[in-house]
Amino acid sequence: MNTFTRFTIILLLSAAIFSCSRKKDSFINRNYHAVTSEYNTLYNGQLAIEQGRKEINQNYADNYWDILPVERLAVDEKILLPDSVRNQNFGRAEEKAVKAIQKHSMQIGGKERNPQMDEAYLLLGKARYFDQRFIPALDAFNYILYRYPASDNINHARIWREKTNIRIGNEKLAIKNLKKILKSDKLEDQDIADASASIAQAYINLRHIDSAAAPLYDAADYTDNNEEKGRYFYILGQLHNRLGETATANAAFDEVIDLHRKSPRIYYVNAQVQKARNFDFNSGNNQYLLDLLTELEQDRENRPYLDKIYFQLGEYYSRLDSTEIALEYYNKSLRSPSSDIYLKSINYEILANINFDRAKYQDAGKYYDSTLTYMSPEILEFRAIKKKRTNLDDVIKYEQIAEETDSILRLAGLSEEERIIYFTEYTDSLRAKAIKDIEAGELPVYTASIGSENNFPSANLPPSGPANTGNSFYFYNPIRISRGAQEFLRTWGSRELADNWRWGSSALNQSSINPQARLTDINLDNDPLYDPMTYVNQIPGEQLVLDSLATQQNLAYYQLGIIYNENYGEYNLAAKRLEFLLNNNPQERLVLPAKYNLYKIYGAQGRLRDQELLKNDILQNYSDSRYAAFIRNPQSIQRDENSPEVLYNQLFRQYENQELDEVIKKSNEYVSRFTGDPMVPKFELLKARATARILGVDAYEKALNYVSVTYPQSQEGQKAQDIINRSISDLKKLEFSPDSLQTNFKIIYPVKSDDKEDTVKLKETIEKALSELGYKKLSVSLDVYDVEQSFVVVHGLESKSKSLGFQELLQENKNYKIAREAFVMSAENYRIVQIKKNLRSYLDNN
Repeated sequence: MNTFTRFTIILLLSAAIFSCSRKKDSFINRNYHAVTSEYNTLYNGQLAIEQGRKEINQNYADNYWDILPVERLAVDEKILLPDSVRNQNFGRAEEKAVKAIQKHSMQIGGKERNPQMDEAYLLLGKARYFDQRFIPALDAFNYILYRYPASDNINHARIWREKTNIRIGNEKLAIKNLKKILKSDKLEDQDIADASASIAQAYINLRHIDSAAAPLYDAADYTDNNEEKGRYFYILGQLHNRLGETATANAAFDEVIDLHRKSPRIYYVNAQVQKARNFDFNSGNNQYLLDLLTELEQDRENRPYLDKIYFQLGEYYSRLDSTEIALEYYNKSLRSPSSDIYLKSINYEILANINFDRAKYQDAGKYYDSTLTYMSPEILEFRAIKKKRTNLDDVIKYEQIAEETDSILRLAGLSEEERIIYFTEYTDSLRAKAIKDIEAGELPVYTASIGSENNFPSANLPPSGPANTGNSFYFYNPIRISRGAQEFLRTWGSRELADNWRWGSSALNQSSINPQARLTDINLDNDPLYDPMTYVNQIPGEQLVLDSLATQQNLAYYQLGIIYNENYGEYNLAAKRLEFLLNNNPQERLVLPAKYNLYKIYGAQGRLRDQELLKNDILQNYSDSRYAAFIRNPQSIQRDENSPEVLYNQLFRQYENQELDEVIKKSNEYVSRFTGDPMVPKFELLKARATARILGVDAYEKALNYVSVTYPQSQEGQKAQDIINRSISDLKKLEFSPDSLQTNFKIIYPVKSDDKEDTVKLKETIEKALSELGYKKLSVSLDVYDVEQSFVVVHGLESKSKSLGFQELLQENKNYKIAREAFVMSAENYRIVQIKKNLRSYLDNN
């Protein structure tokens, strides 16, 4: 072909291409734009849509414990900025759809001449739908219905519009429109499946479970996609289970099982598990179920789903009351790799309940903590479990105190040689473990916290040494330091402490030194972690410290006895704790209440002989006590004048009368007398308030903190913590304000707190003056300031000048002659003085 011919052909082709205007309705123009948009722009957009849907399916975590959604799409509430997208694939698909419309649309004479434009708008709507921009998606689908009524994609657009309506909460409208679509005789099988599945989803959203089954059966029958078929039948099984139709549910699960490898394996395994959950244990064929679950467990294809299979095996043995075997499988389920967070929470909850029923409350508390970690706070069970866990706080607290004090006192009672022998065995076990770790190429735990009193090991079961600390700060946590050092060695090897240490030249002969060889250079002999004397030296020897530990131990055992008896009805545990207390030289204040509670526990246990012995002991040795009165006449509890309730009411009246010293003194007495009684936190909180009135906000905060920490489960403890959180910081920030801005003033006459006769005389003289001089709007009060000083205060004055004038009137009038020291203060500043006890600061500045 000569050059002229080539040039002519190129020129003709260029003319043909560049003459394809979107404004000319010619055969070449229409087909050029149709072919270009279909096989270029729209093709790439469809690829992006498919890739995005694959990512959704891979990242979506189905909750098989609830009814599955028909379509996988996790709708989030995050608001995106303009021009932002959740998934780049859907953003790319939308760009391609818009590009096809902008460059290849042929709107001529009010009619679209490019037959591919309905495909472009359909792609645009799907991209927006999957990107969770449902209103713009609805616009795209409606545009197709409005502009392209004769399109081949009209039914697709109608179905997708109703799917979008379901997403924005218009389920009833969607059901109505989808039923109209299904009456059409031009639907393809997949269109029928999609429309029926959408109707089912709308009914599920409306909680009309019985109405959702029929359309979902149609969807499963008409779809040729085995993945969809498996999902639809699995959802049908869930629906029938929810309706209590077990046999029908099992038939639906059998449909999933029959698909076997044609649908995702997870549907197959969960269908088998659901059938196992529906199994009738009264059928007498329990071995069949065990064989089925065992076969599932041994199938290599099911390894990713062993957590579900192990859980179901645990349920099987639990139903047969083989609790120990069930526990093994629940723990196996937890140890198996799993993405099913809800299953983890169920496993932990079951283990917590088992330990709770066995009265292992400390272990139960740990399992409840794990349950709450994996459980969504939005579900109803969360609050019930959280409340149950909170109720265990006191048990766990006092059991830990009892365990720690038992251990320390036991060690303190050993001779020096016995202590060394004990800790030598302990450090030998640590050393053996460290050597084993070194041989495995790992670093032993770094010893950063030796000597910390909080890391003292238990005498019953030593932990992993003083390094076992829960401090979250990196350099205070030796385990984290050890792991960090180990990771550094693996990544960088040995490096000099110098600038530019990352450079390869800084490495110390990396090629010639084996990591295991480097680790064997570690000298354990110089590490105090493996020296028995490290621990022996921490054992307290001072009698004062040991007496304090014994006091804590006895109080913990008393509280445990009361809690086990009154809160949980665990009479055996309660009796053991109180019996230990009475045999352990308890404080005098604990003896009688412990004996009385043990007396009641023996009665509940039916140990009548032991109860009679305690009864005689109390009546003979404590005949004048309220407990003896209760034993003689149980009805006296209701009218006992020395009961905590009556005494508290009397003390509260004294608080209102500002007898604050007496309130603090008697509160201490009653707290000691009624140890373990529910009224004790009330006395403590009242004492905190009285302390605040005398010593100010700092002492108030300290007293409230004691109440909240000591009685965290009581209403008073929670109230104290609430005051600390809400009010204390604001009270501390209070500052004096200028008197010129105030409209309410007081005259304050300081008096000595112990000079009551003079104080009463001054107050009566001012009251007489107010009455005789006609100052009916004014009033007078006696306010406590601190231990040594009180105030006689005149209230209700409008300004500082009037206050000074009235003070002068009282001073000059011959009938009253109140010539003693006084000062004027605004009501707001007086409030601050009483809260912060900073009168001297105010007087110095004013």
